[in-house]
Amino acid sequence: MTCLGLVTVVVRDYDEAIAFYRDVLGFELLEDTPIEEGKRWVVVAPSGAREAAVLLARAVTGEQEARVGDQTGGRVGWFLNTDAFERDYERMRAAGVSFEEAPRREPYGTVAVFRDLYGNRWDLIQPNRTDGLSP
Repeated sequence: MTCLGLVTVVVRDYDEAIAFYRDVLGFELLEDTPIEEGKRWVVVAPSGAREAAVLLARAVTGEQEARVGDQTGGRVGWFLNTDAFERDYERMRAAGVSFEEAPRREPYGTVAVFRDLYGNRWDLIQPNRTDGLSP
C-alpha cells in the first residue's frame, strides 16, 4: 500500500507557524525534532488525520524566502476536508482565519477559500463524495 505522507509548506518561522496551524486551524503537532544547525523536523496534521500531514519547513535561502506565502503562484494549493463545514468555517472565522469569500456550493462539495498566516491559499471543503476526493 502507498499513500501521500507529507506535503511541505515553506514558512518564515517554526514557532509562529506551529501556533497558527495548532491554535488557529486546530491541527495537532505530531513532531518537532531538532535536526541540524537550527533546522527542525516539524509535522502538523488536522486533528484525527490518519494519512497525509504537513511538514513545516523554514525557509533558509533567499529563493525559499521568496516562496513563503506564494508557493503555488496564487492558486489554491491545499485542501482541508471537513465532515461539518459550518462548524469548522465558524470556528476558523472566530479564530481569525481570513476567508476570501462566502461559502459556496459546487458540484464536488461546499467550499470557501482561506489564506494561512503567510498568504497561501487553501480550500476548506466538505466533499460530496464519501471518500473525500473531488470528482
